[in-house]
Amino acid sequence: MSKDFTHLHLHTQYSFLDGAIRIKDLIKKISELGMKQVAVTDHGNMFGALDFYKQARASGIKPILGIEAYITGSANYTDKVRENFHLILLAQNNIGYDNLRKLTSESFINGKYFFPRIDKKLLYKHREGLIATTACLGGEVGKKLAQNDIDGARAAAREFKQIFGKDNFFLEVQPNGIALQNRVNAQLAMMAKEEDLRLIATNDCHYVNQDQHDAQNMLMAIRQQKAWDD
Repeated sequence: MSKDFTHLHLHTQYSFLDGAIRIKDLIKKISELGMKQVAVTDHGNMFGALDFYKQARASGIKPILGIEAYITGSANYTDKVRENFHLILLAQNNIGYDNLRKLTSESFINGKYFFPRIDKKLLYKHREGLIATTACLGGEVGKKLAQNDIDGARAAAREFKQIFGKDNFFLEVQPNGIALQNRVNAQLAMMAKEEDLRLIATNDCHYVNQDQHDAQNMLMAIRQQKAWDD
């Protein structure tokens, strides 16, 4: 892994029953790799932000604070609609950090329905200082491309571009070896050219070392109430 690469999509144990990364293990690994910075983007919350910030700064690593937000499929985040899409939000500065806090607080106080959700109107209101990426196959753009809804994916990308601006919105590709993801990656690369957008590569990290895969798989099995080997 190049020292110049920065992980911008990463889940710690604060992504409950999903992430298996302990912050102290993350900071140790980033230091060993000689990386200068790293982001934490836990699912819908910033519970680990202070711990992450302190440990990173103490080790001379730049902490990038973020979340993987749940964007409701409804017009209003207070509606009781379970469908939602993922979106990575990263704080670019102190204003962005303040807006992340406002968004996450509102998602729990008024938007909680199975997940702590926000909507695009709220995103627009608190967009300043934030960088957004399309996240995984659970993101709106990725999910629609996976469903062969090219027009829908393009419309979603244009909407996010309008919210955040061209310089603060990225199409996210992930080299995870999943066949469907590979197809979507190629479509995202084409969309980037057609829509004058930039690509960003992430790993969607859920554990630090390969031998921790089974532990993370166990967490997922518990969360989804499935057998471990499913």
